[in-house]
Amino acid sequence: MGVRLRRLGLLLSLLTAALIVGTGAVAREAASQRPPTDAPRCRSGAVRLGSAHVTVAAVVRSHALAYRRPGVRPFARFGHLNQNRFPTVFRVLTALRGPDCSPRWYRVQLPIKPNGVTGYVRASAVATARVRARVLVDLSAKRLTLFRSGKRPLRTTVAVGSSATPTPTGRYYVNQRLIPSDPSGPFGPGAIGISAYSPVLTSWTQGGPIAIHGTNEPWSIGHAVSNGCIRVRNVVFRRLFASTPAGTPVVIRR
Repeated sequence: MGVRLRRLGLLLSLLTAALIVGTGAVAREAASQRPPTDAPRCRSGAVRLGSAHVTVAAVVRSHALAYRRPGVRPFARFGHLNQNRFPTVFRVLTALRGPDCSPRWYRVQLPIKPNGVTGYVRASAVATARVRARVLVDLSAKRLTLFRSGKRPLRTTVAVGSSATPTPTGRYYVNQRLIPSDPSGPFGPGAIGISAYSPVLTSWTQGGPIAIHGTNEPWSIGHAVSNGCIRVRNVVFRRLFASTPAGTPVVIRR
């Protein structure tokens, strides 16, 4: 992404709120799965979190280890802040709950290579919050659609990766939200980082991360000309930025 970025105070407030929420969001999600009070206690095991309109995001409290399976040797480590000094965020897929229905582990999507990799983190290592937005990017139509609580408040034409540097398809999530030091530069007023990496720009800074961002080349909108990122007109990007908190699912398809 290549330019010096500074943290956004608004985003820190949002993530601080997520930390305050703690595991309450998932506790409520698990509670919705419980049987009536006159029925036997629920069994321990895996439960899917979220729905078509709601996703659960997890913010690392101080540090977290990711495991292929609970209890085996960890394969990745995360601090509270990532390389860009933004709080580390995962997208929660399922919870492993104990006999009391409280979560012990979360299976999460991780913001590392390979694209789409998942792992397990201890529930005690993260705080959770619900996200009601999602983004769909259609590469063939060069179109981005924002959904919120089942409604479609925004649809816009975008620029996508060229044939030499394609935008990777798959299911990702917003893992960081950044503002460039120069709003007149190639990222315009900001960048919405997602948990995807370019399949070809592996030698780029931080491994070639993909983002949805503004642009100083408005003529490029509607064309396949980028290095893999998704470009949005600056005036539209500001609306999108305000509506996509960390944890927002992003589906990119052809």
